[in-house]
Amino acid sequence: MPHIDYYFSTLSPYAYLAEQRLEEIASKHGAGVTYKPLDIMSLFPRTGGAAPKDRHPARLDYRAQELPRQAKKSGLPFNLKPMFWPTNAAPSSYAIIAAQKAGDGDVGALVHTILRATWAEEKDIAQDDVVRDALQACGFDPKLADSGLLVGAETYAANLEEAVSLGVFGSPFYIVDGTEKFWGQDRLDDLDAFMSGNL
Repeated sequence: MPHIDYYFSTLSPYAYLAEQRLEEIASKHGAGVTYKPLDIMSLFPRTGGAAPKDRHPARLDYRAQELPRQAKKSGLPFNLKPMFWPTNAAPSSYAIIAAQKAGDGDVGALVHTILRATWAEEKDIAQDDVVRDALQACGFDPKLADSGLLVGAETYAANLEEAVSLGVFGSPFYIVDGTEKFWGQDRLDDLDAFMSGNL
């Protein structure tokens, strides 16, 4: 069975714009998915990137045009300058890690619910109540927001180191069977084609 490792940040607008297409592609091809939230602000400087606040104005200007275009293309509600961004991504990331380990609900839906909270609903995903509500809405025990803190912190740090070692440099980033890499929500069609044997 093929497997996809999905590296992403719960702060990433591009991960939000990916919707749940990864889950649809994985289901289509009978692939497993491991969700690997990571600290994107630590990833950028270690892999030749820069946080948005440190980018050249030309890049920021392009980002301000491209994100709304992609949101319109996908039909998703989108706020280019959400009230609670950037925020502390750790609590939501720990919750996703704990939920994946618990295995009771829908992890893909949880990831999208958390991303939507920032980019469409003006919620702060660093707040416990926002994380608990997302867990409950996706079939998980909301107490995972508290009980998964230690393992979540360890895995979150390990995901970053693993990502750097594998050449991951942005979010969303997909690696099929440990070798084939796809960066960005606009490469999901290529991921699908690759898994279909057409690339």
